[in-house]
Amino acid sequence: MTHPGLLLKEKNLYAGKEKGQNFLANPGVAKMIVEKIGLSNDTRVLEIGPGLGALTIPIARAALHVTAVETDDRLIPILQQELDNENLKNVTIIHKNILKFDINELAWDKKIVVIGNLPYNISSQILFKLIEDRRCIETAFLMFQKELAKRIIAKPGGRDYSRLSAVVQYAADVSHVTQIGPSSFFPKPDVDSVILKFNFFEPGEISLEQEKVLFNVIKAAFSKRRKSLKNAMAGGEFEFEKDFIIQALEMAGIDAKRRAETLTVEEFKSLGMAVWETSKNKLNII
Repeated sequence: MTHPGLLLKEKNLYAGKEKGQNFLANPGVAKMIVEKIGLSNDTRVLEIGPGLGALTIPIARAALHVTAVETDDRLIPILQQELDNENLKNVTIIHKNILKFDINELAWDKKIVVIGNLPYNISSQILFKLIEDRRCIETAFLMFQKELAKRIIAKPGGRDYSRLSAVVQYAADVSHVTQIGPSSFFPKPDVDSVILKFNFFEPGEISLEQEKVLFNVIKAAFSKRRKSLKNAMAGGEFEFEKDFIIQALEMAGIDAKRRAETLTVEEFKSLGMAVWETSKNKLNII
């Protein structure tokens, strides 16, 4: 693994701050990460943002195949050269924004594993996309800035608990893998990074349409998080009427004066189903 600073300097390139780029620069940390992930030689991996190959190389050595999706076309020739130098032939590089990539294209006979050092400026958007496409994903190992990781795993009742927390914990069992300091990256970020593991749940009895309603309910509830649910959810982009919300809250057995940050995932599921049952086709929320 060549230090990213040297690779960029050779090509007169720079780490794009607007792209949230902080390249992993410590080969020992890269090896440790892949060991903790525990890949096998029959695993197919989707790597989000391979960059200059710090993780791609040890992943490719351990897995059957890697599909590396990179949005920065400046980096792709360098990444390919690094792979060629290591004589690694089991990596397919795709130049595309991951938010516009159809992950279902990779749905072979076995679910995939997703790995990524996510750009901080679109980390949440990528996570929401993976949740939508989780039916073809077995697990994901994703690196976030520490503050965002805290929000993802936060429990109800605290200030870190958010729409992101509720949606993620509805869709997956999330666990902490490891924490990595700024010195392992180039350029050095201002904060620590954390890798989280996501074991996605199999789809339950909730249909895709009902799940979309649930996600809309969670979004509406957190849209004005300092207000009570009956006030926070009224109006807004989903055009909920206050009487309708009160009726749905009563059906779900939830006090209308509570705030979104106090609801558990199970309570949000109950509220989502209550909104579904109460509305059916009356509201344009699907």
